[in-house]
Amino acid sequence: MPKLLRIGNASGFWGDRIGAAARLLAQQPNLNYITMDYLAEVSMSILAKQRDKNPSLGYATDFLEELRSLIPFWEKGAHCKVIVNAGGLNPLGCAQAAADILRGSKCSSMKIGVVSGDDVLTMLEADGDFPNLDTGESIQGVRESLVSANAYLGAKPIFEALNKGADIVITGRVADPSLVVACCVAHYNWGWDEYDRLAGATIAGHLIECGAQVTGGISTNWLEVPDPANIGFPVVEMSADGSFVITKPEDTGGIVSEETVKEQLLYELGDPDNYLSPDVNVSFLSLQLQEEGRNRVKVSGAKGSPPPSTYKVSATYRNGYMAEGILTLFGHHVRKKASRCGEIVLQRVRNAGFELNKTQIECIGSGDVVPETIPATPDWDLRECVLRICVADPRKEAVECFSKELVPLVTSGAQGTTGYFGGRPRVRQVFGYWPCLLDSHRVQPKVEIIEATLS
Repeated sequence: MPKLLRIGNASGFWGDRIGAAARLLAQQPNLNYITMDYLAEVSMSILAKQRDKNPSLGYATDFLEELRSLIPFWEKGAHCKVIVNAGGLNPLGCAQAAADILRGSKCSSMKIGVVSGDDVLTMLEADGDFPNLDTGESIQGVRESLVSANAYLGAKPIFEALNKGADIVITGRVADPSLVVACCVAHYNWGWDEYDRLAGATIAGHLIECGAQVTGGISTNWLEVPDPANIGFPVVEMSADGSFVITKPEDTGGIVSEETVKEQLLYELGDPDNYLSPDVNVSFLSLQLQEEGRNRVKVSGAKGSPPPSTYKVSATYRNGYMAEGILTLFGHHVRKKASRCGEIVLQRVRNAGFELNKTQIECIGSGDVVPETIPATPDWDLRECVLRICVADPRKEAVECFSKELVPLVTSGAQGTTGYFGGRPRVRQVFGYWPCLLDSHRVQPKVEIIEATLS
């Protein structure tokens, strides 16, 4: 029987704490794998812009810094493997950059697995309706504006890379839990039809994919979370039967409790009896949670069935431009002053001949951010608020007009206003999100192995 499998996660998104992987391995040296998740829904559009400027990019460059931080551990004999989706739109480019880093160390013999084939942009550009999963609309209306389209691959190509001896696996778009599922299948030699076990691994991956969220981050009782500045990243202790324990390294901040685990179980969850992934269809309904000690929660009872015959596709498209301006106001009647300042700016844009497609005026601090959720604060009770004016329009020149009208309030706006030092609001391109489905047989994952000594 293989030894207990330990998997840690050191990144919940592109922008998470730099150096987390090295800290996690130093705190928990017995890890078999470290996973890192870099790709949110909008990430591919950001990477597409990056790649347009430099064709050698298109991946999450933060990963390379994490990789450098792990080299000293490997040089001293650590056997922890790394699986990341940092490849984005260019997994091979990311792997080649990683190989360049390893080549200058004592780790040059390490193998890097590259998983690609998730890019299905040409298929969506060619033909087909590809209905939006949220609205049912045909993709026809945005087809010419598409920027990226990536299928969520499953664990099988990651497992193939591990089976070929990869020490590091770099993927493009894959289902977040599949990073963990691949580790489990490789370690315990599960079959792809052992659906209850795959379901357990999928839930484990779901729980740790967002890093410190399951160890107390953004939890209901966050104010009671101990030492949040040193919050520990999560560790899964995976058993051969598909049950597992969620924990974190000793002497780190944060908390793992039944409450934090339940909250993360519900994160991005639709039908708890029909959680779809490329590896297995999961039911959460029979799950059992049990606290086994301080910062240790056992999860068991997952049920699985065959996966769907389709892959979810995350596509993005160009959707106009936006800008936002922020000012701080204080003094008497501050909410009325803020609202009037916002209306002045929008009126001046209308006077210039632009009827903006979308506008929003918010007096932050008065209840505008969460309208009807909490009672609005009476104007007489406010002494300061933050004015946020946000606009969006298909025409760049219309948004640029708005950008030029905010700062003139310095002389024509309300007294007690500050925040002009930031200058004119920056005009940014907007990307829309288009989720749809694609028959899985149309997607052909590709697995390559790169050796730093040979690349």
